Amino acid sequence: MQKIHSMLWFDHQAEEAANFYVSIFKNSKITAMAKTTEAGPGPAGTVLTVGFQLEGVDFTALNGGPLFKFTEAVSLVIDCGGQDEVDYYWDKLLQGGEPSACGWLKDKYGLSWQVTPRILPELLMGKDKARAARVMQAMMKMVKLDVKTLEEA
Repeated sequence: MQKIHSMLWFDHQAEEAANFYVSIFKNSKITAMAKTTEAGPGPAGTVLTVGFQLEGVDFTALNGGPLFKFTEAVSLVIDCGGQDEVDYYWDKLLQGGEPSACGWLKDKYGLSWQVTPRILPELLMGKDKARAARVMQAMMKMVKLDVKTLEEA
């Protein structure tokens, strides 16, 4: 078990969301499920938390009620090998969600994701500052990232 992992607060969709995420990422699984007791919160026997792994990274989904919502202040970044992976994760996570800008999207639960090609940090932080500026300008015009356009910038 990881020493630090993310707790994701859902209204009542923790199990549904965990199953959705596990269905998208290949090296993933549900690892635990805790249900409420007579002590609550909520009706006894309902799902309280779901432990799951995405690509070997531990997460916990909590049915915490409507008090808190996800914001773009926290996002999960997917390191994609190329355009095929960008397209795959973008299309899967966008089902029922909404696109944002620069490779960001919100899934149907409101969780923000950055679907990012592995080459992007290299292009933005390389020694060629003029190229980095062109790449940034190109990226700022995109919704889903286009690897070929970024490389050509």
